[in-house]
Amino acid sequence: MKKVIAMLLVATMTFSLVACGNNAGTSDGGNAPAQDAGDTTGGAEAETPATEEPAAEEPAASGTDDVNVLPREETLYFAGQQWGAVNSWNIMGTNQNNAMAIAGGPSGYRTIMFETLYMYNFMNGEMTGLLANDDWAWNDDMTQVTLTIKDAAKWSDGTPVTAEDVKRTWDVSVEIANGTGSTYGAYVDSIEADGQKVTINAKVNDAGQPVNPLKVQDFLTGVPIAQAAWIDTLKERCGGDATAMLNDPGEDVVWSGPYTKYISDDQRVVFVRDDNYWGQDASMWGSLPVPKYIAHAMYADNAAGEVALKAGEVDVCQQFIGNIQDLWLNDGLPISTYYEEAPYGVCLTMPTAWYNMNMPVLAENPALRKAIAMAVDYDHIISAAMTNQSPTFKDVPRSLMNPTDGEQALYNQSEVADLQWEGNDIEGAKALLDEAGIVDNDGDGYREWNGEKISLNAVCPNGWSDWQASMVDVAAAGENIGVEITTLYPEYDIYQTVFTDPNQTEYAIFMWSPEAASPSNPWTRVNQFMGMDYVGVQNNWSGNWGQYKNEEADKLIKQIPLTTDQNELKDLYTQLTEIYLTEVPSFSLMYRPSLFHAVNESVWTNFPSGDDGRNIPPADCTDGYGIAALYELELVQ
Repeated sequence: MKKVIAMLLVATMTFSLVACGNNAGTSDGGNAPAQDAGDTTGGAEAETPATEEPAAEEPAASGTDDVNVLPREETLYFAGQQWGAVNSWNIMGTNQNNAMAIAGGPSGYRTIMFETLYMYNFMNGEMTGLLANDDWAWNDDMTQVTLTIKDAAKWSDGTPVTAEDVKRTWDVSVEIANGTGSTYGAYVDSIEADGQKVTINAKVNDAGQPVNPLKVQDFLTGVPIAQAAWIDTLKERCGGDATAMLNDPGEDVVWSGPYTKYISDDQRVVFVRDDNYWGQDASMWGSLPVPKYIAHAMYADNAAGEVALKAGEVDVCQQFIGNIQDLWLNDGLPISTYYEEAPYGVCLTMPTAWYNMNMPVLAENPALRKAIAMAVDYDHIISAAMTNQSPTFKDVPRSLMNPTDGEQALYNQSEVADLQWEGNDIEGAKALLDEAGIVDNDGDGYREWNGEKISLNAVCPNGWSDWQASMVDVAAAGENIGVEITTLYPEYDIYQTVFTDPNQTEYAIFMWSPEAASPSNPWTRVNQFMGMDYVGVQNNWSGNWGQYKNEEADKLIKQIPLTTDQNELKDLYTQLTEIYLTEVPSFSLMYRPSLFHAVNESVWTNFPSGDDGRNIPPADCTDGYGIAALYELELVQ
């Protein structure tokens, strides 16, 4: 029905071809992380791609020579990804604020300009070759991965991509401690290059075993490869100084992907297709992506992006839109999501309430932790905060896994069924507290522990409206079972400095999300929930934010990366789920898409959907294997 409405509307409407920059804001908004706006990397005039090939032809739009007006039928417009002006194009640097070109995420790396060795598909867990052939393999003891670079792969200057580029990317990343070096330095020891052959040597422990083969697989899909010759140019002009290399704007960067920078200012960023892109070779896509331009305005906030989506000025929107089904059911707009029915998207992550184990009342009372979790009304959170864009915990019983079929098959559900809870179980929670001796002794309506009233707070960043609504429900659960819980909403810049402090005692129950999907998941997420590697780590962005300690769980977690037998793997995940549901060091409040994927089909159509049989993930046409969508888009007219 949604498709029928969309096509009827398109047949009767004439859309105004509004230039993307005309409605742009300049400030950060919505739930976007705080960013440093920094200097812009280009003015309003078009930038010439850094290539020896002929420069991209300037767009002609509706009889005007204004380079700032893009042909609507050749441009794919985005919202919800780029907040603020781009700082840098330096793929080896940091603080680029360049979300459209330089961004790794839960759905795979964004490869419109800089490419990875492989593309991850969270719909089936497959890793499809991009710069590399589909031949990656472990040796017998999982200490080495070998692969070969595609012969067709070329840089934008026409030179071939080689194994040396991979090696140089890694060596210099370690040398200057950029994101790649710091993220994978604990797992990758070295990389060897021999022509087109790449050998990745895993770091090993004292017993000669690899530290973590799963994280080495993440390297294959999560690290963009830079050109060795350009890295050497960068190093030379920066005098080898790491800080200078990290902060270089990289205006002359060489790329391998299908698009490059075209316009970049404080209103928008535009990419133009590189028509010499190597991926049109038969060994890869066999064609160029369909849109000539990719554009993103700097919208003031989520509301502005939603308005532009409704108006047909945005084609692909990556932001939460409450009651999104109303856009086609009530408003009759040609807007689609990956699934036509709730939850409308693929839920990969689980925003979670973490208990602070630095506080004795929480650390020493698993009954209190579980009682609060049992009493929360998750159905209300899902209906009110998420507008049903999440399965319920009745539909997908809680565990350590996200709702995807692949992860749900990784543990024995029947063995932990008696430990799972759907929520809003007030009487069960009260009985659990009574049995543990956590009762109201003075008659004030609140329970005590060690002679003092239990008083906690429930915390999340101010302005994150769905999270704030969730914390209200957590506080209400406490009131219903005689535990005082008050809400607290600090500004994000304060919040992020507190919850990442391993010694903090300011926040008792606080929200953050674990990882979503990657070749190493669900292991990475399980490690974030219960792994002891993160205990005591300063400025902890990695996991176990509540500082939970359980040596048995930690031992099981460390076995998983070295386990290849599927039955043994399932047993390990089942044991860990049992510990988690018994100890309750944290509790997830909802399932949530890691990326929202709403599209307006007034100009472009044939976006991926869950029932089309193509198995292209809803990754906004840019991330991991989701970029395959760009090669199959069609114009409505």
